[in-house]
Amino acid sequence: MTELPVVTRFAPSPTGNLHIGGARTALFNWLYARHAGGSFRLRIEDTDRARSTPEATEAIFTGLNWLGIDWDGDAVSQFERAGRHAEVAREMLARGSAYKCFLSQEEVAALRDKAREQGDSSAFRSPWRDAPESSHPDVPYAIRVKAPNHGETKVQDRVQDDVTIRNDQLDDMIVVRSDGTPVYMLAVVVDDHDMGVTHVIRGDDHLNNAARQMLVYTAMGWETPVWAHVPLIHGEDGKKLSKRHGALGIQDWAAMGYPAASMRNYLLRLGWSHGDDEVFTMEEASAWFDLTGLKKSPARLDTKKLGYISGRHIATMSTNAELLEGLQDYLAFSGRDALTATQKSDLERAMYCLKNRAKTFPDLLEMARFVLTSRPIVPDAEKAGEQDATCHRMLQELTPHLQNANWERGTLESIVRQLAEAHHIKLGQLAGIIRIALAGGNVSPSIFDMMLVLGRGETMLRLADASSRPLKFDGR
Repeated sequence: MTELPVVTRFAPSPTGNLHIGGARTALFNWLYARHAGGSFRLRIEDTDRARSTPEATEAIFTGLNWLGIDWDGDAVSQFERAGRHAEVAREMLARGSAYKCFLSQEEVAALRDKAREQGDSSAFRSPWRDAPESSHPDVPYAIRVKAPNHGETKVQDRVQDDVTIRNDQLDDMIVVRSDGTPVYMLAVVVDDHDMGVTHVIRGDDHLNNAARQMLVYTAMGWETPVWAHVPLIHGEDGKKLSKRHGALGIQDWAAMGYPAASMRNYLLRLGWSHGDDEVFTMEEASAWFDLTGLKKSPARLDTKKLGYISGRHIATMSTNAELLEGLQDYLAFSGRDALTATQKSDLERAMYCLKNRAKTFPDLLEMARFVLTSRPIVPDAEKAGEQDATCHRMLQELTPHLQNANWERGTLESIVRQLAEAHHIKLGQLAGIIRIALAGGNVSPSIFDMMLVLGRGETMLRLADASSRPLKFDGR
């Protein structure tokens, strides 16, 4: 038998922004398909018309695009395939693997109550299951699949191992309601089959659904996919992620300034591992990813670990253009103004001394404030106030030494160090005075990097401004 090409899918419901757990599911499916040289498909499960919105669908596209997860072919709308779902249900009737059920909801409830009172633990079977066609009334009916009465259904799962369910515990599941609308359980199976899905990788909250969905595969004589049910992500308190844990949507994390590459890396580590590797590119992940690396226990969200991975990615981004593109994305997601051409040019000059100290894009922008701010530099509130005469005098003394100096790091360090020694103060104290003059606060690269980035002219002007206005320095 020829092995089919791998096809995976991500099938979110468009009821809000892309959830961080959904983003991880999409990433697992995408990587497995790319690793195997197969296809990754996207299906929007929009059959719940009351809750599904075009805005939520667009938010899913936006979140996936930001993460760099592309899909093959067009996105499929489950709602638009309702006719196909009903067609399969009719074929199941023709095969004898499904039947018409004329019970009302009240009658079904009464039969279930009676079974419980009699201590019958078996699953629901409608009295219409084996009724001859001649006895059928001319009224609306639901279509139920015929679950086997004996034996077991085994879900062979690549993460959870084998899960066995007694067939007499499986209801004769409704696949089409009495109003003619197909149910989710049928739609999922039909769509997966028609899309050629070979591997279903999803959260383990769907594990119980697998046995019921296998009823449809069996009823149609279709081959079941490979199942891989992944434990859900938990919060740092060990409980299932919910609104109480804060940001849940992938766009929330983008708006907080985490690069897409670091989010991909971190999400992948939540439930999958490759030896001791923690920080890696998606090219490496695509080469390494396999279902054997998926974990059986829930992963915990750890923002400190995310910050570490994010900082590593910012520091190792291959080009300034890549960093600037990520910055622009962050500004857009957080509702801030885009960088101007001048700001981008200034940032490119400064990037060498910014990116190694930032964990997020807000960190980087705060560090870059010195180059993004125009004169006059306004000191932070805690640094505002009167500057003592010694501070003024040192800044004024520094100016002529810098005026004609060779503008390179070694020379600048030597000049500042000699001035500190002349005033019998530590180099760090003098550097603090200069830092406030150049950047307006304590968050910045080294004063020598700032001088090199700003250049001689801008540096001299900022020092002159500072020496002519009150500027408080606490001496720490």
